[in-house]
This record gives sequence, C-alpha cells and structure tokens, in this order.
Amino acid sequence: MNNSHSAPKGARTPWQVTRSVWYAMFMREAISRTMSDRMGWFWMIFEPFALVALMVGIRSFISGDNLIANAPFIPWMIVGMMGFFLVREGMLRGMGAIEGNSALFAYRQVHPVDPVVVRNFLEGTLRTFVFLIFIAGGLLLGLELFPDNAVRAISAWLALWGLGIGLGLVVSVASTLVPEVGKIIRITSLPLLILSGVLFPLNQLPHRMLEYLMLNPIPHGLETLRLGFFENYKATHGTSMTYFWLVTLSLNALGLLMHLRFVDRLKAK
Repeated sequence: MNNSHSAPKGARTPWQVTRSVWYAMFMREAISRTMSDRMGWFWMIFEPFALVALMVGIRSFISGDNLIANAPFIPWMIVGMMGFFLVREGMLRGMGAIEGNSALFAYRQVHPVDPVVVRNFLEGTLRTFVFLIFIAGGLLLGLELFPDNAVRAISAWLALWGLGIGLGLVVSVASTLVPEVGKIIRITSLPLLILSGVLFPLNQLPHRMLEYLMLNPIPHGLETLRLGFFENYKATHGTSMTYFWLVTLSLNALGLLMHLRFVDRLKAK
C-alpha cells in the first residue's frame, strides 16, 4: 500500500543526522584533545599519580592503612580518585563545550546539547583508558587493584560517568548564561575532592556532619565503586545507589530541559 506520508527515498532519519553530527564532533574533539595539546595525556596521568605520591608521602603521619576497614590504602585512594576525576571532568568539560563550538551552530543540524554530550563521552572514554593504565601498572607493582566484583565495579563506573554527564548538561547552560557560575564551580572543585571522601574515609567524621556530606551523590558512587574492587570493604554509612540514581537521573532530565528551554539564547552566545 502506498504511504503518502513516508520519507522521501534517500532522506535520512533524525537519528541518522544526529549520529553523523556526533561522530564528526567526536573526531574533531578527539583530535583536538589528544593531538593539539601534547601535554594532555601527561596531565591526565600525572595528576592522579602526583596525588597518590603525596598521600603516600604523608601516610606515615596519618596511619592511612589503619583508617580503612578491609581495603589497602593506596588502591582504595586510586579507585576513589579515578571515579572522582571522571565526574569532575565531565562537569568542567561541559562548561566550555558550548562556547568552544559556537561557530558550528550556524548549521541547523547542530544544537548546543551536542558538544556537551560528545565532550562527556570523549572524556569518559579517555578516563576509562587512564584507569585501565593505573590498574595494569598497580598489578605489575603488586597492588590489589583487580576488582573482586567486576560487574559492580563496571556498573558503578558507568553510573559515575552518567552523573558527570548530568552535571555537565546543567552547568553548561548555567555557566554560558551566567559566566560567574563557571568561576564558582571551578573554585569548589578542590573542596569537593576532599568532601567526597576521595583522600580519607568519611566514616571518620561525626555522624551529624556525615548526614550533610552524604547529600552529595559523589560519595555514594565512589563507595560502591570501591565495594566492587574490595569485596569486604566497609562502605560509608548511608551509601545508597537508589539515592545516587535519583539525583543522577534528575540532573540529566533537568539539563536536557534547560537546553530545550534556552536553546536560542545558547546559540546566540
């Protein structure tokens, strides 16, 4: 039966157009991220390595191994840092995505949400590769960095990736419309590293303070990621992936709604 409403022969579907746009932007971002900046790879590996070295250097003063139940201190910290950097970079890279690709908005197929999603996907891919390098290097050095529960570890890693995307979507709009927001977020990234339980276990803090700190979804994802690596690890009290996913999905939904609502203003920036 002839369907008068069918698409013209050879015409591409909206999904095919979007996929082509994402692929072209991904290749553009990947070349720019890995080739134009010769120090890019160095800093991705050196930053967590330097923090680990610093904490190992002062471990004798804080008795690090005695602070964490059923998990070696150095692998515990490496896993936490890698998970945190995945979220942080997803958020920070999203902030400059719209302004960095504003010239592409002259093409009607390209929308402000596209560079944010593509940058987050690229950043997550690179961070996953760097994490695998650390795991391989740690195993060669005799560190306990092989996950006891690979399914849980991978699920938590992907969940943290999703949180980074949600944060990136929200802050990309907020920082583009109000530039001061971007400055505030960059300033808070270091305190967030400390308050997310990356460098020391949050269980050591008073219960009243812990209740407020656990409103931050990042510790929930990090503790679950650590549980995937250290099966007998005692996670921070109140860790809940249900809460984590409620926040993550809400941020992703809010970010997409903000992009729809302010699409014209974002393109005009």
